[in-house]
Amino acid sequence: MTHDAHPRRSDPHVLDQPWQIWSTIAVMSILLAGILLGVVVIPIVQGRSAGLDAYTAICRALGILPGSPAQPQPTDKTSPTPVSQVIWTPDVLQILARADVAKGRAKVQEVCVACHGETGLSALPDFPHLAGQSGAAIYKQLYDYRTGSRVHPLMTDIAKALDETIIADVAAYYAGQPQRNPNPVTLAESAPAIVQLVELGDPHRNIPPCASCHRAGAGGPIETPVLAEQREEYLVQQLKLYASGERRNDVYGRMRLIASRLTEAEMKGLARYYRAGFR
Repeated sequence: MTHDAHPRRSDPHVLDQPWQIWSTIAVMSILLAGILLGVVVIPIVQGRSAGLDAYTAICRALGILPGSPAQPQPTDKTSPTPVSQVIWTPDVLQILARADVAKGRAKVQEVCVACHGETGLSALPDFPHLAGQSGAAIYKQLYDYRTGSRVHPLMTDIAKALDETIIADVAAYYAGQPQRNPNPVTLAESAPAIVQLVELGDPHRNIPPCASCHRAGAGGPIETPVLAEQREEYLVQQLKLYASGERRNDVYGRMRLIASRLTEAEMKGLARYYRAGFR
């Protein structure tokens, strides 16, 4: 029996094995070169122009650290603050309970009367009536102006000049003023759709009824303002500010969400409903 001294050239393993090894080496080399270029070389070069050390640049490229290795990141020195810093602790509630109405009246005559009136009835369309508003509601808004959670060209500086006790005094004074009774002759009849928004809301748009929070004695959050007998122009203005996100001191973003789902016609209709027929 004889044996062939030479392997058969048709054996695929003999032919393919060297090419498989070299092709694998080539692919791995290209992959490693790409990783080296993209994660090490380019980030280090870009990081130099941004004033970054090599370690930080590589970590940013890998996503371990925030930011881009190609650009210096802007620094914000503004202190982070919540939307509203009012917390109804027992101490804050005690400050409201011990408020001095006489001192509040004196401060009102000194700084508030020009815009909000001595009895809380504003003579100007851009300023709200405060008569009969809850002390907690007035206190919260003044405190938000004081801390910057709510911003106004006039009210911000005025509120910053008031300490927490005086804010409570002013709130107590205006809260004790009687609301005006509307003249039934001037009351306009509201459209059924507007009345439904007030009493039932709109479940299809996840809009709760306005009366569930804004009606006196409704049981909503204590800082919720009463809207009855409020200025029409002021209510429309605030709904639009909430809808646009320019006003942001509502707790949990409730009013921003609701206002963003209202049409402009609905905003005006609700404002007419609540204005109670007097200007």
